[in-house]
Amino acid sequence: MPPIPPSLPRSRRLQHPGPPVARRLQSCEGPQALQLRLQLSPGQSLHEAVVRPLAARGVRSAALSLLGGWFSALQYCVGPATPEGPAVAAYAPPVAAGAACLIAGEATLGLDLAGAPMVHCHAVLRDGQGALCGGHLMTRDCVIGDAPITARVTVFEHFDLRLSADAETAVSLFLPEYLPEVAQP
Repeated sequence: MPPIPPSLPRSRRLQHPGPPVARRLQSCEGPQALQLRLQLSPGQSLHEAVVRPLAARGVRSAALSLLGGWFSALQYCVGPATPEGPAVAAYAPPVAAGAACLIAGEATLGLDLAGAPMVHCHAVLRDGQGALCGGHLMTRDCVIGDAPITARVTVFEHFDLRLSADAETAVSLFLPEYLPEVAQP
């Protein structure tokens, strides 16, 4: 592998405030995964456009790749470092970007702390002036433009992703949890 040019910034190491978990990678498995192609409906929030059609199919947890398109309204935020804690990073106030072109995004459908559907999404976009932007999308405040956005969906049929408090990072994270009726491998 070629050396990193000195003109590029070095990556930083983040030390989380809590005790490290014994198992860094927490995962669940299933014998198969359903793959869908979903057209996210124009005029709906990103949250609604993901949750409604998947809930109609009985889907509670999934991974989505957003393949480009337009938002008529978009809000996003970034997570700069917060040396004063309690976590190493925290979301900055949302940026209202107005209409924006989606270059690509990755989203996760899971369940929030109360068990309601939650969509977490990070994306790269171009704002109305053509500037590159992106980060964490405020999915209830992002409205899909005049044409559908295509999403490639992988459905998790044997486990849910549940928002859970994480002692190491001091933030809530989606963690996999087998469904009660599923025999664990």
